[in-house]
Amino acid sequence: MTDTTRPRAADTADPAATNGGGADAPLLELRGVGKSFGNIKALTGVDLKVGAGEVTCILGDNGAGKSTLIKILAGLHAPTAGTYRVDGREVAFGSPRDALDHGIATVYQDLAMVPLMPVWRNFFLGSEIRTGWGPLSRLDVAAMRRIADEELKKMGIDLPDIDAPVANLSGGQKQVVAIARAVYFGARVLILDEPTAALGVKQSGVVLKYISAAREAGLGVVFITHNPHHAFMVGDHFVILRLGETELDSPRAELTLEDLTHHMAGGAELDALEHELARGEGPDGRPAVPHPAPGDGGP
Repeated sequence: MTDTTRPRAADTADPAATNGGGADAPLLELRGVGKSFGNIKALTGVDLKVGAGEVTCILGDNGAGKSTLIKILAGLHAPTAGTYRVDGREVAFGSPRDALDHGIATVYQDLAMVPLMPVWRNFFLGSEIRTGWGPLSRLDVAAMRRIADEELKKMGIDLPDIDAPVANLSGGQKQVVAIARAVYFGARVLILDEPTAALGVKQSGVVLKYISAAREAGLGVVFITHNPHHAFMVGDHFVILRLGETELDSPRAELTLEDLTHHMAGGAELDALEHELARGEGPDGRPAVPHPAPGDGGP
């Protein structure tokens, strides 16, 4: 007897059972979330909403609290303050599997792939389809190869050889494989951890294209990045963290790329520094020479 199907995460969490806030509730919401490690406050009073068909961009410098926020969203850390809601109902995740069972999937920067394994094997890594029963069961290679190929083609990736090692793929293609894998296993909310950080312009464009495609498919996307230009290309809502607190929380309609870049670069702190370092300069950029007053040796 053959079993070639596996329940996806979205199928294991009944929307009727998890929805406590009505059809208009965000897919994911944080209210006043904080996280402390002893005396160290990593996050303080962070609010976040992610709706279906929406890309929420989270930006911040190193040490801003982005990594801690990702771990809370992914179920690795429990917040020490505030509430975490999915479909309007408060949840408490004990592990990333709990988050995935609610349709929340995280694609980390390292992608959690085995470079020498084929693409299809990485697609099902940890969630393999098996055929047969008990000690006689074995991997259903044909089903996994077919499904991986079909799902990647849906994302616009048509690989010449699904059996090739994943190490042969470009950085952008690896990101798309990870995204397609998360979507196949039931993700309704995709959390993408710096997906374009190590990519060139062309490969970054590939990833941004599929972030937009995920939004058009009705998924909620949380896009964590250092790059305001990438964020502004695909983002619908923007949150900037600074030292664990929210510096900016605005929809796209209320921002320009210049505003976003300014806040990302330091905002008021940058203005103060610019004023402090300001020098008198002439039109050509050279230091202006003061005109001598009459009687000081001038003509």
